[in-house]
Amino acid sequence: MLITPEWAAPPNVRAAMTTRRGGVSVAPWDSLNLGVHVGDSHTSVLQNRRRVREEAGLPSEPVWLDQVHGTSVVLLDETHAVAAVAGQRPRADAAVTSREGVVCSVQVADCMPVLFAARDGSVVGAAHAGWRGLAGGVLEATVQAMGAPAAEIVSWLGPAIGPANFEVGEDVVEAFLRAPAPADRAATQAAFVPQPTGKWLADLYALARLRLAALGVTQVAGGGRCTVAEKDSFFSFRRDGQTGRMAALIWLQPRRA
Repeated sequence: MLITPEWAAPPNVRAAMTTRRGGVSVAPWDSLNLGVHVGDSHTSVLQNRRRVREEAGLPSEPVWLDQVHGTSVVLLDETHAVAAVAGQRPRADAAVTSREGVVCSVQVADCMPVLFAARDGSVVGAAHAGWRGLAGGVLEATVQAMGAPAAEIVSWLGPAIGPANFEVGEDVVEAFLRAPAPADRAATQAAFVPQPTGKWLADLYALARLRLAALGVTQVAGGGRCTVAEKDSFFSFRRDGQTGRMAALIWLQPRRA
């Protein structure tokens, strides 16, 4: 059901990534769909979320976001955790918190989830990085919102559509080449492989690492798994159209009294 990130996060940071396995939803959302907005039974989604909370040992209901492929970041506190129980969703594509027990979450089904943690365990974050958000600066906005020096932040790239399956048009290539972030232009261009059809194959992982390196975030783990190729493990919108959503979760473990 869950993937545990292998990265250099400090001991008080907890993180998990769900797969499509271990839930109760029926096709085409089979089986651990966590999205309430994709046509699945609301009852099934709530049961799936309950299973994730129990399996991951979450200290509270995750703060689910109303994601719009943008760059807005919400700073979460206990009031958001309380509102999450009532189903309220902040409109943003990234979340940051320095509060113990508040769970940041992003939902994906080909877009790349990126988790962040300060080395001193003071703050964590999660970003939903599809190509629009990545080109627009969602990773930069998340790191800035964390308030920690970039060199003191570690990150993890979760499962996303891989470079062998992510065919894009010229508009996507141009969006990255026009982006204001000081990523290496030649290396950015190299992340797109031209195809005989006039399209390009895009490497989201390479593009994310370039953007993070330009920020000064150099300790980056994860990457390499493809949601399209691993049909038994992951939901994929590009592959299936109507499908479920997975989630990447991160929180600061509450101290024992």
